[in-house]
Amino acid sequence: MTQAQPPRQTFSRYEILIVAILAILQFTIVLDFMVLSPLGAMLITTLGISTAQFSLVVSAYAFSAGASGLLAAGFADKFDRKKLLLFFYTGFMAGTVLCGLAPDYHALLIARVVTGIFGGVISSISFAIITDLFRMEVRGRVMGFVQTAFAASQIMGLPVGLLLANRFGWHSPFLMIVGFSVIVYIVIALYMKPVDAHLKLKSDRNPFQHFSKTITRPDYLQGFLATTLLATGGFMLMPFGSAFSINNLGLTNEQLPVLYGITGVFSIIFGPLIGRASDAVGKYRIFVAGSVLSMLMVAIYTHFGITPLWIVISVNVVLFIGISSRMISASALMSAVPDPQDRGAFMGINSSVQQISGGIAAAIAGMIVVQNQAGALQRYDVLGYVVIGAMLVTVGMMYFIDRQVMRKMKK
Repeated sequence: MTQAQPPRQTFSRYEILIVAILAILQFTIVLDFMVLSPLGAMLITTLGISTAQFSLVVSAYAFSAGASGLLAAGFADKFDRKKLLLFFYTGFMAGTVLCGLAPDYHALLIARVVTGIFGGVISSISFAIITDLFRMEVRGRVMGFVQTAFAASQIMGLPVGLLLANRFGWHSPFLMIVGFSVIVYIVIALYMKPVDAHLKLKSDRNPFQHFSKTITRPDYLQGFLATTLLATGGFMLMPFGSAFSINNLGLTNEQLPVLYGITGVFSIIFGPLIGRASDAVGKYRIFVAGSVLSMLMVAIYTHFGITPLWIVISVNVVLFIGISSRMISASALMSAVPDPQDRGAFMGINSSVQQISGGIAAAIAGMIVVQNQAGALQRYDVLGYVVIGAMLVTVGMMYFIDRQVMRKMKK
């Protein structure tokens, strides 16, 4: 009697290529969103717009991305995922070209809506591909590598966007992203194999039925609700990060790239390590550890006054390690929730929920935090308590999702 062989833990050359492609693809999507932040002051002056109008340019992407994800969810499992990815990536590049050619505010606003409609669906397709091609035992490692795109964009988005904009004008960062994206598109078209195994699982549902069944299924609803709270915890602190650093912590504009750059480098280093640990130790355990670490750092960070740069960097690095632990382990765990024939729809709805929840969370944060006459932010500590509360509730919700996934894997 032969012993059962343990699951293969190494990746084939093709699997390594797919992970690299999806990580670089995610980098272009996140960079397109991140690059607006350093362009804010320049766009307000050049286009003669208010801060409220600039905020609309930023939120237009998030809300159009959320809406398109919901609309596309019913069709997400009806096509080869590679073809679907190329279709939406083409639309994303077209929208980014429009941003790079926009002559005025209204043209830029329309361009951001177009970019969001297509770009907002790409992450969900990428996660569906990961779930199709990689076993649960190694999925944390894959998510760890792909999620480093956020850290890389943090390093690249601020300095590269400002450098190009200062030298060639605010349109140039968008055109740079398009040029890089064309190369990524060609690599996907030439080297990615069709991802169509889910098409062999016959379904007689039409797209509307597929969408409605997916969004109303009780075990899927648990996942969507957990994602809502995950996004709430993450997006509430982000919009005011630079303002808090300058007005409350006493950092300068010149020190911000150093803060973001060092934090990003550590996030890139720790991302794959966290992914590997989630596979070895358990995804929920890493999620809990990351949540505890994040809550502790949020409690410390939001109570800071004038603080030396090295202390701010240290706390920020630890905070982002905690946040990365939550993101990577939660993404890997959530990927096991849907059945194979529902993966595209589930990921699409989940991505939309994340986008819309993030937009709402940022709006709620704006209602909590106020700025005094000296420019300092007030009630930032209250915002910290709200974030900690959301993280605590999410830990409980993810416990039930972990149990659900464990039961499914035993069948």
